[in-house]
Amino acid sequence: MKILVTGGAGFVGVNLCKRLLSEGAKVTCLDNFYTSSEKNLEILRGDSFEFVKHDLIDPLPESILSGEFDQIYHLACPASPPHYQKDHIYTLKVNFIGALNILELAKEQGAKILYTSTSEVYGDPEVSPQNEEYRGSVNPHGIRSCYDEGKRAGESLFMNYFRQYDLGVRIVRIFNTYGPYMDRDDGRAVSNFIVQALESKDITIYGDGTQTRSFQYIDDLLEGMIRFMNSEDNFPGPVNIGNPHEITIKELADTVISLTGAKSQLKFSELPKDDPLQRRPDISLAKDKFDWEPKVGLEEGLKKTIEYFT
Repeated sequence: MKILVTGGAGFVGVNLCKRLLSEGAKVTCLDNFYTSSEKNLEILRGDSFEFVKHDLIDPLPESILSGEFDQIYHLACPASPPHYQKDHIYTLKVNFIGALNILELAKEQGAKILYTSTSEVYGDPEVSPQNEEYRGSVNPHGIRSCYDEGKRAGESLFMNYFRQYDLGVRIVRIFNTYGPYMDRDDGRAVSNFIVQALESKDITIYGDGTQTRSFQYIDDLLEGMIRFMNSEDNFPGPVNIGNPHEITIKELADTVISLTGAKSQLKFSELPKDDPLQRRPDISLAKDKFDWEPKVGLEEGLKKTIEYFT
C-alpha cells in the first residue's frame, strides 16, 4: 500500500505517518514546514518512508505526480488560530488551491482520498451536540473565517469531486485533539496549559472559562480516520471524529494543574472574537458507519501528553 500524507510533518500528520508505517505501508510525507517542524520527521526515517518538501499551492512536483498512490490523507493546512491568522490569504489559498491540486492528483491516479475538515465548520453552534446535518453558524467576515470558511470551501470541493467524478472521497470533521508532537507554541488550550503548568507560570484562560470543548486523544482520531479510509461503503461523509465528553476550559485547566502538581494560578483574559462557546460532537454516524468511538479518557491522554512535554 502506497500512501501520501500531505501536512505529514505536523502534529496529526507525524502521528499518522508513524501509525501507517507500523502497519507496513509505504508512506510519502509532503510538507513545507509552514507550521510544522523538520525535527518531527526524525522518528519516521526508514526504507518505507519518503519526504518531499513542497507547498501545495504550487504545481505538484514530478515525484508526487508519478507516485501511483493508493490512498491520500490530505491534512495540509495551518490549524491553530495563531498559525492560520498569521496570513489569512495564504490560509484560504491552502484550503482551496491546495485541495484542488491534491484532488486532481487523486483523480488522475484513482486514489482514495480523505480530507481533514474541522469542527470549526459549525462556528459558534446554536445546537448541541453538533451532528453532521447541522449547517453551522459561521461569521464569513470574521477574523477566523479564513480557516472556518476555507474548510467549508474544501468540503464543497471534495463533495463535488465525489459527485462529478465518483472519486473515492472521505471527509472527517475533527474535533479538538491533543497528544504527543503538538507544537508547544501553537496556541491550543491543551499545549498552552501543560507548558504553562510545567514552567510554573499562571495558566491563561480566554473568557471566563465556562466555554466548553470536547477533547480527544490523538490515537482515537487516527483510528477513526483509518477505519473510515478503509471502509468499503461509497460514502463520503462528512463524519464527526471527536470525543463527546464535554468539559469547560476551566475544568481542563484545573485537571492539568492537578496532574502536573503545579502551583499555577488561573489568569483570565478577554475572549477572542468569534471564539465558539461550545463544542460537543454527535458521533452516532461514525459508530454506525465504521464502528468507531473514542477509547482514551481525558486524564489518561493528558498524562501521556504531559510526559511528552517533560
